[in-house]
Amino acid sequence: MVRYPAKTLKTIGVTAPSSGVGKEQHALLEQAIARQQQNGFQIETGETAWTQELAKSASGKKRADEFMDMMNNPDIDFIFPPWGGELLIEMLEYLDFSKMQPKWVLGYSDLSLLLLAITLNTGLATAHGTNIVDLRGEKSDETTGQWLSVLKTGAGETVKQKSSSHFQKQWNHSELSPVVFHLTEPTSWKTVSGADETISGRLLGGCIDVIRHLIGTPYGEVQAFRDKHIPGEKVVWYLENCEMSVTDLKRSLTGMKYAGWFDDCAGIAFGRSAANEPVEGYTVEKMYQDLSDDLNLPIVFDIDLGHVPPQITFINGAYAEIQVSNGNGTVTQEFR
Repeated sequence: MVRYPAKTLKTIGVTAPSSGVGKEQHALLEQAIARQQQNGFQIETGETAWTQELAKSASGKKRADEFMDMMNNPDIDFIFPPWGGELLIEMLEYLDFSKMQPKWVLGYSDLSLLLLAITLNTGLATAHGTNIVDLRGEKSDETTGQWLSVLKTGAGETVKQKSSSHFQKQWNHSELSPVVFHLTEPTSWKTVSGADETISGRLLGGCIDVIRHLIGTPYGEVQAFRDKHIPGEKVVWYLENCEMSVTDLKRSLTGMKYAGWFDDCAGIAFGRSAANEPVEGYTVEKMYQDLSDDLNLPIVFDIDLGHVPPQITFINGAYAEIQVSNGNGTVTQEFR
């Protein structure tokens, strides 16, 4: 079975398993911390949150030690890193998954590598969604703002989220926004079939750029997780592309297929991407069609997930039903 952390959320632990916040950007994290304190949270901040050198917050060992300390500190209710980064993978070998206490870890991008590894190796649900720095604004948009209600869903309970009305086309840090994001483009969820789709199963996923590197390692044994924690159940993969071309994306997905990650899969949901550059006319839409034909699976895409905000909060291990109809979508998650 999948284990869900308690929904009592009072104290946030801020640590940086990937990138920390360098001195020139400390104000961003300070604003984010102050905002959550205004919202009634207590904050415990680790050293790694404030440091950044050579594309990481600290050594893999130091990052792992600080993370484990927070996971096992009874005074910290959930862990909310500042943001993603590049080299989280270096810290996995120093983690002791057998000693992790059940508490929420929330984030995306490079952090999705850690989230998926934790769920696969412990059966503990993890949360893929916004990062704390993007909550520094005066308010949150409706989609991003659901993160707290999702994390306050208890075992046996259900939570429903819906597609956004608009998304952000590009970052504009020079123009401040009360919700941080500049949501200017109409959202439209799509299906490869062109028809309405409903996909249901156990959620697993993250940023393909990084989670693909779990294949063939002790940290990415999907079948072992399925056999132990969700025997006989189908999986729904939610995936997003940060920086890859369409051909690199296809290579990565093919590697996941060869590794058996798409065995007994109910369908795949892809987030919007600012990458997905065509190669010799090979577009991402054509790639989605090819993948759907190859795997004989329904595929939905351009959903609220990943590096083109806002994004829905997806729970690794939860049972979900994803519905897409006329450009709109819902994600209903049951913590069973």
